[in-house]
Amino acid sequence: MEAKKLGSSVLYGLAAILILAMVSSLIFSLILRFTSLQESSISVLVTVVSFISLFAGGFITGGKGKQKGLMLGGLTGLIYSLCIFLFQYLGYDTLFSMKQMIYHGCFIITAMMGGVLGVNISSARE
Repeated sequence: MEAKKLGSSVLYGLAAILILAMVSSLIFSLILRFTSLQESSISVLVTVVSFISLFAGGFITGGKGKQKGLMLGGLTGLIYSLCIFLFQYLGYDTLFSMKQMIYHGCFIITAMMGGVLGVNISSARE
């Protein structure tokens, strides 16, 4: 697989993750602003939407790459986690807690599963 195709497929997946994260953040913030719900009452839903976003990003990456879905999905999840880590470390001067490390490990695994499924579904259509 050439590096240009690998890079562009990972960028498509990362863009999808970030777009889904921004849209879901907007929706959740509007729900919290205009209803009496508290942040603690929707925390599980936020986590589920995060996992769905990572799975979708891995799926798009695998579909665009058309091969090596495990590697492409893992790379997408790893770059996403690295961006979040850098934002937290450089912006807030804190490292990941153990809970966050577990979440991000699961995010990477979820993106890998999405990548594998994306490759298999894209190759089934051809």
